[in-house]
Amino acid sequence: MAETPFHYVDLRAFCYATEDEARVERAVRTLLPEEFPIDRAASEGYHGDRIVVLSARVENADDVRHVLDRLADLDLDRVREELDDRVNDNCALFVRLDKQAAYGGRIERGEGLELRGKIEAYPAKKAAAVENAAEALESRS
Repeated sequence: MAETPFHYVDLRAFCYATEDEARVERAVRTLLPEEFPIDRAASEGYHGDRIVVLSARVENADDVRHVLDRLADLDLDRVREELDDRVNDNCALFVRLDKQAAYGGRIERGEGLELRGKIEAYPAKKAAAVENAAEALESRS
């Protein structure tokens, strides 16, 4: 198995009209390598309020390692225990992180910042993906 068994990692956060976009961007950047580009997509809420979706796709192996190393601040034992629930049939790992904590430079589980990692698995089956994700997280704890 490769040292970083992820094809890519996606990060996404919503910036609502009541939030400062620069602060939400700072929260997303907590997980990203320096100067990594963040995409913005403007949208509109149900009542016409502004929503900006901030997202980044990390594909380079060194950058993926950087994101995974930042996750080492989490309780990775608990995440590993939940891998059957966190990995879907398309071999993608999902973790929700606290946007406010990320703004403060801390990585904690919570709401507001979504991480989706596409796990390398051959054959592309959930069981193989769970095993690869467990090994990758084990090496970071």
